[in-house]
Amino acid sequence: MSEDSHSDSATGLSPGADAGTALLAALARDLDRLHAAEPAVRADEPDSVHQMRVATRRLRSLLRSGRPLLERAVVDHLRAELRWLAGLLGRARDAEVQAERGATGLDRLPAADRPPVARRLVRRYRSEYAEAHAATVAALDGARYALLRKQLSGLLAAPPLRRRATRPAPEVLARLLDKEQRRLHRLVTAADHASPSDHVAALHDVRKAAKRLRYFAEAVSPVLGTGHLARAAKTLQSVLGDHRDALASRDALAEAAAAARAAGEDDRPYLLLARFETTTADTALDHYLPALRKIRNDP
Repeated sequence: MSEDSHSDSATGLSPGADAGTALLAALARDLDRLHAAEPAVRADEPDSVHQMRVATRRLRSLLRSGRPLLERAVVDHLRAELRWLAGLLGRARDAEVQAERGATGLDRLPAADRPPVARRLVRRYRSEYAEAHAATVAALDGARYALLRKQLSGLLAAPPLRRRATRPAPEVLARLLDKEQRRLHRLVTAADHASPSDHVAALHDVRKAAKRLRYFAEAVSPVLGTGHLARAAKTLQSVLGDHRDALASRDALAEAAAAARAAGEDDRPYLLLARFETTTADTALDHYLPALRKIRNDP
């Protein structure tokens, strides 16, 4: 049996499962991911913030894709609260990524240029990460997060399913998946026709749509065997993520160069690293069309 094939023992689903049961099984898996990541975030273990942020985003995305099967008011409330949590984790994660990129960039500089760059750039982001992580842990100890955990568990214990959720899983989930694919293709077309000033934002929309398609394709793979589509969407998401991260780092380096000039320091190391990031962004975009073709040619 291939990894894309249905496995009752792995998913807990019967061959005749309805759409609601399949959706709840996927939500339960992502909720387990969220709970598993929380202790690691509290302990500030490596990559833990990223893992909890992904679990949060997966839950939010799956609730959006599966919204036709659930009472909308419940879904919208939970998605809003998950967005709040993802925002907290995102501030820490973004600072963590920029600190890592800055530390890696130091190796590209002459030894004499590294100390001032490390002081101005890397230490700044590490300090921002520490502050954001502390704020995240404080939120995890708070009443709002405790209520969110309770509500997510309640969603599984007493799911507010709509009538459509009682229909056969393959029929309903295939239609929802097709909707996600068509949404991605519309945004790709919009990006193709975007003006130069709007192109980066349009590509970001494509990335978000690819991520949503990936998460839903992964969630329904036990029913529809869509692991291949999930992998293709993940590739597109990663390509555009690399592009966006490089541009964000380039902009931060440009700001650091301006700050260095204002302080009477040499701005050349920052401008050099900014050029490296521009090249990285351009290289990422070289993989954009091949990644799109993988999705468009998906069997």
